[in-house]
Amino acid sequence: MSPMKLCVPGEKLCSAEDCSPGAGTYLRHGQIFASLAGYVLKKSEGEELPVISVIKETEAQLLPDVGAIVTCKVTSINPRFAKVHILYVGSTPLKERFRGTIRKEDVRATEKDKVEIYKSFRPGDIVLAKVVSFSHISLGDVQSNYLLTTAENELGVVVAHSEAGVQMVPISWCEMQCPRTHAKEFRKVARVQPEYLQA
Repeated sequence: MSPMKLCVPGEKLCSAEDCSPGAGTYLRHGQIFASLAGYVLKKSEGEELPVISVIKETEAQLLPDVGAIVTCKVTSINPRFAKVHILYVGSTPLKERFRGTIRKEDVRATEKDKVEIYKSFRPGDIVLAKVVSFSHISLGDVQSNYLLTTAENELGVVVAHSEAGVQMVPISWCEMQCPRTHAKEFRKVARVQPEYLQA
């Protein structure tokens, strides 16, 4: 299942009342049409109308897909889940910003009922995760949320900074340590595979 709808040049996408025309589209008689063949992408930015655009198939292949390993940055946490922005699919940086969620029950494979989000991730952490599924309100909506999991040994936090602002060193699968202050902090630590390490 793909999150994107295919279109051909000249295809009517929607009314200009519903969306603003973006790249790969044109406006005619109050309707928005595709100007090239590709995938329809709808992106909401705050209060304004969502922007509808068409991207070529080659660019669409860079979208996160189920089973893909993604690198993401934690933006916020609460007791039930962590919210993230997806930065890379595999080793390919994304042009668009995609949002993801790591639910409490998807943090690790064992003792799921004992997971505490604040002991697993903190805002600013760089996390390696796998795409489980995605939900989208409308076809190709970038505000769609990707459901991610870190419930494998190789997945979890790869880069985290201590309260002193220093990059921490993993000392176990659930702890990292600040090399400057030697303070320990809880994390769901990834056992990093060399091919996923980003400079």
